[in-house]
This record gives sequence, structure tokens and C-alpha cells, in this order.
Amino acid sequence: MYPDIILRLPEWLAGELQSPAQRFSTLEERMAFVIRLAERNIQEGTGGPFGAAVFTQETGELIAPGVNIVVASHCSLAHAEAVAIMLAQQICGTFDLSADFLPPLELVTSAQPCIQCYGNIWWSGLQRLIVGASKADVEALTGFQEGPVPENWVETLEHRPPLPPIRVIQNVLREEACAVLRAYAENGGLVYNPDVM
Repeated sequence: MYPDIILRLPEWLAGELQSPAQRFSTLEERMAFVIRLAERNIQEGTGGPFGAAVFTQETGELIAPGVNIVVASHCSLAHAEAVAIMLAQQICGTFDLSADFLPPLELVTSAQPCIQCYGNIWWSGLQRLIVGASKADVEALTGFQEGPVPENWVETLEHRPPLPPIRVIQNVLREEACAVLRAYAENGGLVYNPDVM
């Protein structure tokens, strides 16, 4: 008999959520929220320096937050983007976040998705991706290895017939996102790539 798969979000996360239908009008407000999640994840010692969340595109309603819980959950899949996507799918009751009964949804993430999260986004049904820090920022500032993401990753997401495009917007509050990565490294944050540990 195998154990049930249970991923537990940090307890502090509930305090960051003001209401079930919390709204963030602008992309900058949404990015500031996920950067705050990443920063808090470091401060609380509950995971890596990454935050993400799924929002409705038009209204900015928060559907699901996510933070990196790889080490705490003993699961290399538990990146912030993956956690936000999984939670959004559970909340929405579908594996397809582009289902007809849903409004267009987006993922806002404090850093460019690694190769694993790139694949997760590809299959998620999300229709837009908003990114803070770049892959180069993550690798240079923290020492994490993000994997061989295609050089033309943006074009690949935006032009993927017969699947619908996923629009990408980069460098939203990039400096603020990089500051969190820098703080993580300066405070001796664990780089948990398998080849580094």
C-alpha cells in the first residue's frame, strides 16, 4: 500500500490571503503579491525563493497562490508554479484551466519557469504567463540550475498550433524579484539541485 500524496502549504500562507475573492487590478500588483510570497517563504524558512499565483486575467481575482515547498514536502515537483497550478485545478474542479466554464486564467510567477514548470504550463490550460526575474537572473544570483529551457521558449508558448497560444509578458518588477533571489543567496539559502546537494 502506497501513502496518499499530500502537499501541505505553509501555515503562514493563510495570513497573506485577505479574502476568498481577493483582487489585484494591475500586473504590477499581482507580481508584487507573488514576490511577497517568495520573500515570506524565505523569512519563514519554509522553502525556496519563488512565488507564483493563478489569477483571472481580466479582473485579477486570485484563484490560487503557490510557493516553493520542495524540501519540506520531499518532492522535487513542488515548485511554486506547479503548486499554484495544482491548487487552481483542484479549486476549479478541472485539469484544464482553459475549460469553457472558466474565464481566461494566467500564471504570475516571480521568476521564469524552469524546464519542469515550462512543461507544466504547456499542459495546464493557462492562457497567459507573467514573469519577474529571468532564468539568467535565477542562475546567476542563486546557483540554481533551471534546466535546458528552449532558447525560443516565449515564441514556442505563443505559437503552438493546434493548441491555443499562451501569451508571455516578461520583466514585470524584475528588480524586486531579483532582490528576493539575492537575499536568499546572501543568507545561505539551500540550493537543492540534485547535482549540488
